Amino acid sequence: MKLLAYLEARRKEVDDMLESLLPPSEGPAARLLETMRYAVFSGGKRLRPVLALASCEAFGGGVDQVLAPAAALELVHTYSLIHDDLPAMDDDDLRRGRPTAHKAFGEAEAILAGDALLTLAFEVVATRPEGDGLASRRAEAVALLARRAGCFGMVGGQLADLSAERMPPSEAPLEWIHRHKTGALLAASVELGALHAGASRDDLASIARYGEALGLAFQITDDVLDRTSSAETLGKTPGKDEKSGKATYPARFGLDASRREAERLVASALDAIPRSVREPAVLAALARYAVDRAH
Repeated sequence: MKLLAYLEARRKEVDDMLESLLPPSEGPAARLLETMRYAVFSGGKRLRPVLALASCEAFGGGVDQVLAPAAALELVHTYSLIHDDLPAMDDDDLRRGRPTAHKAFGEAEAILAGDALLTLAFEVVATRPEGDGLASRRAEAVALLARRAGCFGMVGGQLADLSAERMPPSEAPLEWIHRHKTGALLAASVELGALHAGASRDDLASIARYGEALGLAFQITDDVLDRTSSAETLGKTPGKDEKSGKATYPARFGLDASRREAERLVASALDAIPRSVREPAVLAALARYAVDRAH
């Protein structure tokens, strides 16, 4: 229950920041802005920005140092969901319990809203937190997010995920797909928080390993939930992975083995938490949350 209270408090802070970053739906671009706001404020756990906040605090930083860049992570995540739901990709009608952006507003609007959210995210990361003394840190944050979100990270993983639908299950690069399409942005989240707290290079490498393991455990658990949960619980259409022939851990190894692998990865994430962090409890609880959602 303590973790749930922490998540809710942090989610509200992130939502307030997102509200300040997204312009109101008015003027010549009103429909574009309405689509962006519809997708961003459709709910969601805000796990990526929460991880950034928790990581920054764990290394002795303050929430104000990373709140805007953390919110930018949610903009990137939301853009990826909008595009992922499109007919050319996963072709889904439901996201977070309501119609997907392209169903509510149209495909062109959804594509452009995703483009605009990604662009806005990089504007935020390039300019916040403010101050000439933080310019090099902001530049590093931009490069970090670009690497993790781009062709060698999330986007590359998304295409590999789609390509795997045409492969025999045993031949799909399963771990690579999951580490990139999901794990990359989760790793970027904790890296961004640690970076803005002034963590050392060794600690940045360690917290990246934590994020990568957590991200893979999170995606495996998502795959398990896709087979075992209802639309009401998931907020999206269940069973689509199996129908689409997706490369998933349950498809290759079964539910029980997938759950065991997720647990093993959480243990790896916990082992990767640097000893220098001031309070590891929140990071440990967030790693556990990756798999406890399935219970």
